[in-house]
Amino acid sequence: MQYRRIEMVVGVFVLLGLLSMVYMAVKLGNVGGFGQSGYSITASFDDVGAIRSGADVMVAGVSVGSVSSISLSDDDEAVLTLHINEGVALSKDTIASIRTKGIIGERFVRVLPGGDEEKLAQGDEIFDTESVINLEDLVSKYMFSGDK
Repeated sequence: MQYRRIEMVVGVFVLLGLLSMVYMAVKLGNVGGFGQSGYSITASFDDVGAIRSGADVMVAGVSVGSVSSISLSDDDEAVLTLHINEGVALSKDTIASIRTKGIIGERFVRVLPGGDEEKLAQGDEIFDTESVINLEDLVSKYMFSGDK
């Protein structure tokens, strides 16, 4: 009888542990968009420099969202879908650019809000974009140029 009680306590403990792990995975990993509120917008770039889904979207160094998906358009441009957190209003003349945290750090989308009164809404597109500055291309251009 005592063994059955111990087995029940251990079973409840294991179940609570598993439920806690699932909750943390959903909450911290934003799995499936649970707990996310806000709106999604798109931005097209010539080159995104291997940016990944989940990368930060930042305004003035503050994370205001994340990259939710990356796809290739019919024009061979990279199209980023950006999830912007609730309460962050970006104007229609916003500029999006791909930047790197530090010299060789991870990439993120830097957003520079404009001054337009009209705001971006669900499904809108940022038309003003700046592609990534590719360090390898700059070094290669300098090394193999004819100027000495």
